[in-house]
Amino acid sequence: MIRVHLPAHLRTIAHIDGEVELELDGAVTQRALLDALEERYPMLRGTIREHSTGKRRAFVRFFACEEDLSHEEPDAPLPAPVVAGAEPFLVMGAMAGG
Repeated sequence: MIRVHLPAHLRTIAHIDGEVELELDGAVTQRALLDALEERYPMLRGTIREHSTGKRRAFVRFFACEEDLSHEEPDAPLPAPVVAGAEPFLVMGAMAGG
């Protein structure tokens, strides 16, 4: 099971309490994970990735295993602890300001 932690506003939109657990077949990548998340929670389509391009929205960041994965290729494999369910995949809103 892949564990996904979403920010509060996305959990509210999707009516989710706590973490999401997803079962993925095949390679576990950002694209596969986000495809599965949007399939289960269609109301999240367009909130994390652009509708037309599928690219990550500018003020959304991805983290796992204390690393920023936001600029990784969408088809790059996720870290082994995420695939094993030991660590969550975090979707976070970027902080802006000074």
